[in-house]
Amino acid sequence: MKVVFFFFFFFFLISMHACSLFNFDTNTKASSWQIVDDGVMGGLSKGDFHISADGHGVFSGRISLENNGGFSSVRHFIQSKTFKHTGKLVLKVKGDGKGYQIRIKDSVYNNFSYVATFKTSGEWEEVEILLKDMQPTFRGQTLNQPNFSGNSIEEVMFLIANKKNESFKLLIDKISVRSVNKDT
Repeated sequence: MKVVFFFFFFFFLISMHACSLFNFDTNTKASSWQIVDDGVMGGLSKGDFHISADGHGVFSGRISLENNGGFSSVRHFIQSKTFKHTGKLVLKVKGDGKGYQIRIKDSVYNNFSYVATFKTSGEWEEVEILLKDMQPTFRGQTLNQPNFSGNSIEEVMFLIANKKNESFKLLIDKISVRSVNKDT
């Protein structure tokens, strides 16, 4: 019986193996994250990123639809992290009840990102997104090519673009990739 339990526990640990992409703490440098607002296209939205006193990334601001605006984003280039593409992206976040996008790139040289949307609850939560479900997108348009099937990530981005004038606030604790069984 102990042997069976040991093997079950061992395979459970293997299936839960995680690759950390980013963990926030009080020593995190906010300057390693870059805001990109719709101002690059003439819009008036304003995003901000800072580290809270308790060590969480805080992405906040105001979305404006004026001048054809409507989005704000924050991105971080990471040293390439390798993992199995059968994994899932795991975000520990606390939002404001609004919808957000998570975008990843397997190469910083790509002009497109792989995108998934998630809605926040207003409480701390773990959001899990299967990597194979992340769709290639360029400037809001889904591309006619396969979903994410890579085994590395070089950029991660959070974006808000809900087509309304609104303020927003998303707290981010950690971002990781967790292995899953092939049947998932």
